[in-house]
Amino acid sequence: TQPDNETACIGDHVAVEFKTLTLGGTTTYDWVNTETGIGLAANGNGDISFQAQNAGTAPLTGLITVTPTFTNGGISCQGPAESFTITVNPSGQVNDPSDLAICNGTTVPEIVFGTVNTGGTTTFDWTNDLPGIGLAAAGTGNVPEFNAINTGNSPVTAVITVTPTFTNNGVSCTGTPEFFSILVNPSGQVNDVADQELCSGEETQVVLFSTTNLM
Repeated sequence: TQPDNETACIGDHVAVEFKTLTLGGTTTYDWVNTETGIGLAANGNGDISFQAQNAGTAPLTGLITVTPTFTNGGISCQGPAESFTITVNPSGQVNDPSDLAICNGTTVPEIVFGTVNTGGTTTFDWTNDLPGIGLAAAGTGNVPEFNAINTGNSPVTAVITVTPTFTNNGVSCTGTPEFFSILVNPSGQVNDVADQELCSGEETQVVLFSTTNLM
């Protein structure tokens, strides 16, 4: 019976059980595989069972050709082969974004995520552990432009976690998240200095500047 094409993620267990409509004897199956990089041997017999692999950045496809043999009364009769494919998608991947350090009130331009994966579609989901900087707590796609906020007196740092997902043939494979930080410094601040009134020739008091801002 014609097996269905299959698509899997790295690490998935792939199992293909061969079936036949032929009765009254025993049917055995011999198969060959054109792409051992998916984790399956180049040839074998019986049903297929293996753990999917893909060391590259694009989907990897093996063409499996299975030949059935019917045996009865000591006579074996080979039948026509059937072919199907097993595709192993790469895991989602996102290039590590650079950390940012900015000032309160600064407009942060859109942060565009990239990937080395090809042959499918990569989407990105992100979370932000400090929405107080002016960025939402979570989102999908690139990080949109936003105005940085820090009305306090010390720097604050948000950690952004980006999770990539690669999709091909309707199968989505999530990859390892990447992390980057957005540090927002407070605006510069100086405490008010007392006025001085002096006569000509008098020496001024020392003027000391100070701030409530912290490191």
